Amino acid sequence: MSQTLPPPPPPSTPPPIAGSPSNVPPASATGESTYHKFRNEVLAGGASERPDVDDTAGGARAVVGLGVIAALLALLAAWNVYAFVFVVLLLVCIFLHEVGHFVTARWTGMKATQFFLFMGPKLWSFRRGETEYGVRAYPLGAFVRIIGMNNLDEVDPEDEPRAYRNQSYPKRMLVICAGSIMHMIIAVGLLFGVYATKGVLEPTGRVAIAEVVPGGPAEEAGLRTEDVVLSIGGQTPTTGAEYVALVQSNRPGDLVPFVIERDGEILELQVGMGANPNQGPDFGKAYVGTRSGSENDWRSMPLTEAATRSVTDLGDGMWQSVRGVVVVLNPVNIFEHLAGTAEDPTTQPTTVVGVSRFSGLGGEDTGLAGILILLAGVNVFVGLLNLFPMLPFDGGHAAIATYERLRSRKGRAPYQADVSKMVPVAMTMMALLAFLMIAGLYLDIVRPIGG
Repeated sequence: MSQTLPPPPPPSTPPPIAGSPSNVPPASATGESTYHKFRNEVLAGGASERPDVDDTAGGARAVVGLGVIAALLALLAAWNVYAFVFVVLLLVCIFLHEVGHFVTARWTGMKATQFFLFMGPKLWSFRRGETEYGVRAYPLGAFVRIIGMNNLDEVDPEDEPRAYRNQSYPKRMLVICAGSIMHMIIAVGLLFGVYATKGVLEPTGRVAIAEVVPGGPAEEAGLRTEDVVLSIGGQTPTTGAEYVALVQSNRPGDLVPFVIERDGEILELQVGMGANPNQGPDFGKAYVGTRSGSENDWRSMPLTEAATRSVTDLGDGMWQSVRGVVVVLNPVNIFEHLAGTAEDPTTQPTTVVGVSRFSGLGGEDTGLAGILILLAGVNVFVGLLNLFPMLPFDGGHAAIATYERLRSRKGRAPYQADVSKMVPVAMTMMALLAFLMIAGLYLDIVRPIGG
C-alpha cells in the first residue's frame, strides 16, 4: 500500500510476474524488466525488493540525499515559515497514514516487510525483526509493503498464512482502509485543537479590501489592502457581492466617496470610477481596481461546541471533497485550465507546490490556526481520494477484496481475482495521475491559485 501527496500522485494521495506464488523466482533472478517491476509495484502497493535478500541502504548516498532534502526544507523555511510548517506537518500526516496500515497489518497477523517514507531509490534504512524501515529519494509519498497483496505477488510458502490475500474480508478491509481512517482522525483532531484554543473564523459583516490593482483608480485614490469599507456613496456593503454591485451602480468617470476604516481611523476618500478593461460581462462597467472580501474574525467557543463542530465540519468537508475528487480526476477540467478557458479557480488542479504557496499566503493572514484548518481539509481530501475504487489507490485493493468476497462460496476455497486483468486499467490510471501531476505543477508555476 502506498500513499502519494495531494492532488495525485502528489494534494495526497501507491512483485514478480504472473505465476504460482510459491514457484516464481525473485525479480533479481529473472532479470525482470523495468516495466514489469513498475507494474508489479503498482499492483502490490510497494517496492518489489526482498528485504531478506537486498541490503539496507546508507553511506555517502544517504548523506548526500538526506542533505539535499534538508536543504530544500531549509530554503522553504527561509522563503515562508508558514509554508515550511505546512509541508512538515503534511509529511507527518503521510507518515501517520502508513502507520495506520502498518499497525493494523501487524495486529491482524499480516507480514509487513518494508516501511518507507518517500519513493524511489533507497537513501537510508535499517532492519528491525522482519521489517525494513527507511527513507527514499523522491519526496512523493510513502508506503508499507505487506506480502501477498494479490495473486501475482510472490510469497515464500512458509509465509502464505500471513499474506494479505489469505486473510478474512474484515481484516483486509480494516488494513486497507486504515490509512484513510487515520486521515479522518487527524482532521478531527486538528479542527478540535483549533476550535478549542482559537475558535472559529467567521465573517464580521464588514467588507475589506483584499487586493489593490497597481495603477488602478483605487490606488490613485489612496485605497490600501486591509482597508475596511464602511460605505460607498453613502451605502454600506456587507458582502463582496454587494461591494461590486455598489461600485457598478455608478458610471465610469463618476467621483464617488468611499468611507473606510484604517488602523482604527475613519477616512473618506474620493475615488474616480474607471471603466472595466477586462473582457467579459463586466467589460466597460464602473471599475475601481480592487478585490474585496468579507472581513473575518475569530469567535471563541466552549469545548462541547468545539467537539461537536469538529465532527460536523468533517462531514461537510467530506461532501466537498467527494466533489473535489471527481473534478480533480476529470481530464476535461484539466484541459480547460491548461487552455485558460476555465473560470473557476477552485477547480484548478494543483500539487504540493501550489498548496504550500497558498498555505504560506493564508498563514500570513490567519497564522498557525489557519494552516491547521487548511491541513485538516487536505487530510479529508487525501483520505477520500485514497478510497477511489481503482488501483493504485487503496480503494482499488478494497474493491478487489469486496469482489473476491462476493464471488466466494461456502464449502469452497476462497475466490482470488486475477489481478493481471486489471493491468491496463491500472496503467491508464497511472498515466492520468502523471498527467495530472505535470499539469498541476505547470499551473502552479504559470497561473498559481491566488495570483
